[in-house]
Amino acid sequence: MPYMKSNDWRATYQILNTVVPYLLLWFLAVKAAAVSLWLLPPIMVLITLFSARCFSLMHDCGHYSLFRSKRVNRGVGFLLGVLNAIPQYPWSRGHAYHHKTNGDWERYRGPSALISTEEFAKLSPASQRWYAVLRHPFMIFPGGFFYLAIKPRLALIAGTLGFMDHFMTSLRQNSSLGLGGIIASYKSKHWYTTGEFWDLLFNNICVVGSWIALSHFLGVAFFWGVYSITLTFSAAIFICVFFVQHNFDGSYAHKTEGWDYLLGAIEGSSYLELPMVLKWFSADIGYHNIHHVSERIPNYNLEACHHANIHLLTQIKTLRIADMPNCFKFILWDAAGNRLVSITAFHEAPRTYALSSRNRVSSFVFGSETEDSL
Repeated sequence: MPYMKSNDWRATYQILNTVVPYLLLWFLAVKAAAVSLWLLPPIMVLITLFSARCFSLMHDCGHYSLFRSKRVNRGVGFLLGVLNAIPQYPWSRGHAYHHKTNGDWERYRGPSALISTEEFAKLSPASQRWYAVLRHPFMIFPGGFFYLAIKPRLALIAGTLGFMDHFMTSLRQNSSLGLGGIIASYKSKHWYTTGEFWDLLFNNICVVGSWIALSHFLGVAFFWGVYSITLTFSAAIFICVFFVQHNFDGSYAHKTEGWDYLLGAIEGSSYLELPMVLKWFSADIGYHNIHHVSERIPNYNLEACHHANIHLLTQIKTLRIADMPNCFKFILWDAAGNRLVSITAFHEAPRTYALSSRNRVSSFVFGSETEDSL
């Protein structure tokens, strides 16, 4: 409880020591490019790291933990979302669902949309190989750029086209409905609330507007060359960190029945031990199990909370950078064993999984499955 208190002064200092250097590095990149393109790589590395830190602070704003005021968190979070090209409010609401269901693999399969061993067994060999390719570690690079730069634009376009179709259909079927009624009756899979729509719309206006302006003033080739590379690597960093903090050997991966929130937080999230400089750039997100116990703990209190309660964290999984590549193989959920497994492990024991699948079907046929578990 003592660590859940937000400090506006510390939060403001974090915003300043992150956003100001990020903007200055862009200015420095412009000046350096005029001298020699060989000066750009180290500057781009720093832009990437500061971009990743912007995302981590935006993440805190989404939990309303960085500042004391909910309104300030929303405002600052929106601006940080513009820097990372992602609508902060819709993202944070989806992320909140992850927190509510962490470790319950029937309800939440992670951003990689992992499948169970039973589902995997039903795929054709070609589909199994394609599943593995799409979840290969190198896919975090094109996937990261798509996630930040392209997906939010497509969501707005697809949702708007869906509304136009809904609008015309409503007029034909019920001309008495006013504009307000038509808007209220529209349900989109691209946003769930009016607030999410407005955040998505204004984010797109700011992001696309800045793309156009910066392309004009800095040059299309220079801006997109630096921007696309730094945004891609920044996205890859936080996708990688997020993945390994939930997908690892021994991670708590339970069915809904019997699932426990606290175990999901402590044993379904790892402690990622990072060097001091990377801890700073990641805003201490490595203390992920503490973060999942209470998302209202701001990043600047996570380390102190971790050390104060270390005697209660004997079951946590500690990972280091060298352990991270191994985590990417755990991309199947073994529902019968309540664990994550690799495709290699699945192929080494296919009869075990097939037998498990047949037993579950038999239990359903003979009525031993309850309606709730089904």
